[in-house]
Amino acid sequence: MRPCGVFDKSYAQDIAIVRTWQHWTILISALIVLYLFPLFGSYYLTSFMNLLAISVIAVLGLQIVSGYCGQISFGQAAFMAIGAYTSSVLTIHFGVSFWLALPLSGIVAGAVGIIGGAPSLRIKGMYLAMATIAIHFVVIWLILHLDITGSFKGLYPPYPSVGGFEFDTDERMYYIIMTVMVIMTYAARNLMRTKVGRAFVAIRDNDLAGEVMGVNLYHYKLLAFFIACFYAGIAGSLWAHLITVVNAEQFTLLHALEYVGMLIIGGMGSIPGVFFGVLFIRILNEAVMFTSPALAKSLPWLGTSPAAALGLIAFGLAVIIFLIFEPRGLAHRWEIFKASYRLYPFAY
Repeated sequence: MRPCGVFDKSYAQDIAIVRTWQHWTILISALIVLYLFPLFGSYYLTSFMNLLAISVIAVLGLQIVSGYCGQISFGQAAFMAIGAYTSSVLTIHFGVSFWLALPLSGIVAGAVGIIGGAPSLRIKGMYLAMATIAIHFVVIWLILHLDITGSFKGLYPPYPSVGGFEFDTDERMYYIIMTVMVIMTYAARNLMRTKVGRAFVAIRDNDLAGEVMGVNLYHYKLLAFFIACFYAGIAGSLWAHLITVVNAEQFTLLHALEYVGMLIIGGMGSIPGVFFGVLFIRILNEAVMFTSPALAKSLPWLGTSPAAALGLIAFGLAVIIFLIFEPRGLAHRWEIFKASYRLYPFAY
């Protein structure tokens, strides 16, 4: 998928993620723009980028377990809740620094994910989906009935700080969130090129054939759930310290369905597809937020209910349209565009 005349001279170059000087130029330029964004972007856009990056981290984990390993999971929002509450409890009740609470939140969420992934060896498909939904409700029930989690009142975690400097604004938190997102994206992209990533794909394509070839199904399925939940826990921790208010209502089953929708629209089994799907749904949500009041005002005979439900309607229609007309997601369309661009004006 590269222009004619561009070839690799060594195995190291062949397996590299960034291969040509053009790729390096684009990557470095993108990182510079990314880190300078708060200097020229508005507060609204900076807040939007924070939400976007946290969603990317959560959906990256879902991509690993569902897109690459083929295990259906509707529990990503619940594991985000575990990460958010773990980080909040550690920083509030035990005085742990945010910088230590952040990885611990991912580890705790991953440990719970192993428990949730344990049935995956014997059940699959919709049965596994129902098991992850059950895990979601169990997690939310425990959060609402434990004193250490603040029960129905929730928790108020502090802002991260280094010395006397607090990351107490969206602009300051932006740099933490974006750095974590870049690291997690690189880790996910690199993971798929390893023995573990190839084992995940073998399980997704045909778990029986993979087992015959020597892939330990139980080990790799549990590992996929652990990694996915680790990502969700990291995303939840960042969310908690960005908003500084953690409540169970922030992690509903609708949020879990939204993450799955992002995966479908972006493209299963593609790291760039995560960014496409998250960006598409988040922009759609913002468009609905600005459109709904105008709809209610211009069509008063409809009442407020259709305008309030416009977000769910738009999300459902988007998923249906992509499932029918572009089941491989926006990532597939991006690959087609790149191929046609590089080969133009030739037809082959």
